[in-house]
Parts: sequence; C-alpha cells; structure tokens
Amino acid sequence: MRVLNYLELEDRLDRSGIGTAADQQRAALATTDVSVVTSPWTGGSPVAAVANGLRSRGAFRDYDVAHCNVIGPGSVAVARHAKRTDTPLVLHAHVTAEDFAESFRGSTHLAGPLRRYLRWFYSQADLVLCPSTYTKRTLESYPVDAPIRPITNGVDTASLSGFESLRAEYRDRFDLGGLVVFSVGNVFERKGLTTFCRLAQDTDYEFAWFGPYDSGPQASDAVRRWTTNPPENVTFTGWVDDKRGAFAAGDVYCFPTKAENQGIAVLEAMACGKPVVLRDIPVFEEFYTDGHDCLKCETHDEFRAALDRLADDPDLRRRLGENAKETASEHSLSRVGEKLVDAYTQVTSD
Repeated sequence: MRVLNYLELEDRLDRSGIGTAADQQRAALATTDVSVVTSPWTGGSPVAAVANGLRSRGAFRDYDVAHCNVIGPGSVAVARHAKRTDTPLVLHAHVTAEDFAESFRGSTHLAGPLRRYLRWFYSQADLVLCPSTYTKRTLESYPVDAPIRPITNGVDTASLSGFESLRAEYRDRFDLGGLVVFSVGNVFERKGLTTFCRLAQDTDYEFAWFGPYDSGPQASDAVRRWTTNPPENVTFTGWVDDKRGAFAAGDVYCFPTKAENQGIAVLEAMACGKPVVLRDIPVFEEFYTDGHDCLKCETHDEFRAALDRLADDPDLRRRLGENAKETASEHSLSRVGEKLVDAYTQVTSD
C-alpha cells in the first residue's frame, strides 16, 4: 500500500507539535509494510505541479490513500483531488477551535469561524483520525460528518535516547540549579503560561520553559508580558536544538495547560521518567491517573502544594517517574504504526 503522509508547510511546522506528530507517524509507518510519500505534487512543489497540470502531465502523484495533517489550502487541494479520483481520504485532526484559542494574538476571536471551517473540512474525510477520545467528542459536537477514530500520537523514545548525558551541559548553559520545574514546547497562554509564572513568583524553585515564543505583532499580550519581564526565577530558553537537553535539565515537568488534544511533550517527559504535574482537564483523564503516574491539579494552591510535595519527597518523585515511564511505553511508535495501517485498511476496503 502506498500512502501519502502530507504535512503542508512542513518547513514552518518543524518546531510545532503537529510537525512532531507527523514525524512520528512516518517513523511509525517505517516499522510496517506501508510505502510512504510525503509530497502529493508531481515535481515536488505546488508550482511544479501546476506547470505539469497545464502540460497535461498531471499535478498529483500516485498513492492509494491520502493522509493530510494540516488544514490549509494545499490540504484542501489534496482532499478535492481525492474526491475526484475516488482515493480514500484520511484527515488528521490536530487542530480544534478549542486548542487554537489563546495561542496567538487574536486567535480567541477567530476560534468561532475556525470551528465552522473545521466542520466543513473534516467532514470531507472518509476517516478522521485524532489524538484522543476527548478530541473525538469535541469534533462530534461541531458536528463533523465523518467517522472519527482516536489514535495516540505516540512517543518517539529513540529520539530521547541518551538524554541523561546532557544534564550538566544544559543546566550550565541556562544557569539552572537545585530543583528545576520545567515545561517544553511553544510558549502560549493556552498552555498555562500565566499559571507557570505565578507559581514561580510564589516559590523558590527554578523554573525553565524550553521552547520558542513569538515576540512580534502576532504574540499575545500574555506572552509578550511574561517573556519580556519574567520573574527572577523563570528562564525562557527559546528554541533548543536538542530537546533531550530540556528533559535532562528539568526535574519536575509542570504543564498547567488549559486545552490539549493529547500533549506529546507530556509523553516525552514521562518516557524520560520525570514526575509530571498536570492541570486536571478532560483529555488527561483517558491517559493518566492522579497519584500513580502524575499529579493533577485545578487551582493555583493545588499546583503549589504538588510542587512542594515533590520537592520534599524524593521517593514520590521516583515512584511517579517510574510509573510514568511505564505509561509512556503504552504509546510506542510500533503500536501507532499498527493502528495507522488498520485505519488505512479500513478506508481502502469500505
């Protein structure tokens, strides 16, 4: 079976969760018999494809299933071509209106129109894949008129191999000492930025957020405020070339996000055996258990108490980290590959 695994704007999304998810899909499929192409265009680009189309050479490559990860015009073109040619179409719902809000300047105001667009876009699919049952319920509420199947994004443990060896280097690079509370990923208010910084203000621990942040006009007021004038014990590192350094330098992964479809960095932290503190939101109910592989919190006081417990109790940190590592193993890429092949088999046999 030959499958198109398409990530529109791939060069711009390499630092995003969607880019990581697509990379992991491809790594997972490499463990199967599926043959993967990553561009739908003859000639390798939309411009070359248009030129080939005008010369009657065809704009699209040949594949048995089209699988798109983004919602832009290139993916719309792939979806329309799939409908014209009766090619099975799989659309991956990494984006919802709920997790788009509080990301960029003005994104909350655009969430309503985006929901209507997503309802139309995802409804074109023969099958919609999404990272969680929570996301499935969200899409059904729009409502999306297509079958929806949750498949974990998984965690690429191979990409984290040897992270321990980078601890001293990254702690020295960012002048971190003692117990370090950390987060990894793009800096957004939706991911709990204000909570993260206010926790730092109320404690004596070092806090570090490893990941890029906007500083231009697209940056939200919260991002601009906190990254321009952070608390003394908060470090915003910006983009780091080797994510393993982030997981090496940090001790307690704190993720007070307000909305997620899954959260790949949580699984990465767990795969590294880190104790994890999460906001108690619906998506995490299906994956993680409070007191077993994480601590879940709702209020500021609960987050602070959780950090204090972990700081004072090395045995608790160790136990949660060990259990978290077992949880992460349930999201291996080999399992993701099997589930993707099953999804492709379904749409080709319907």
